[in-house]
Parts: sequence; structure tokens; C-alpha cells
Amino acid sequence: MLILSRKLNEKIIINDTIEVSVVEIKGDHVKLGILAPKTVKVYRHEVYEAIQSENRAASKSPSNLGSLADFFTSSSRKSEDD
Repeated sequence: MLILSRKLNEKIIINDTIEVSVVEIKGDHVKLGILAPKTVKVYRHEVYEAIQSENRAASKSPSNLGSLADFFTSSSRKSEDD
């Protein structure tokens, strides 16, 4: 992990395209400004963890694709029988 010290209004640049600025310092809170291309997703850690947790849960839940496949298979058989 790289650890940097920055003062108010100082910046760091990541990968030539992402700029992180110290916007405000109040007590033990620091506000950061992040300037990045729209294609770069930026999340607070707790939000990112919640998204990952939801994605893991969704991947473990049973899929409805089987029942949809059954529906289309039975529908095509029915029209063949007609």
C-alpha cells in the first residue's frame, strides 16, 4: 500500500487520468475530490462491499432460465402438434 501525505488543495494523480484532491479538512474528517473519466467507477468502500455482496447472493440464487427454457420448449412443441 502506498501512503501519501497531502495538505489542503494538494492533489495526487493516478494512471494519468484520475486526479484526487484534498478539498477540506475538519477535525478527523477529510473531504476528497475525485476527477476521473466516466468509464471509471468510483465507490466508497462500504458501498462497493454491499454491491459485491449482492452480486454474490444473486449468483447463488436459483435461476429462472430453466423454467423459461421449459416454457419455450413446450410452446414450440404445442405449435408443432397443431
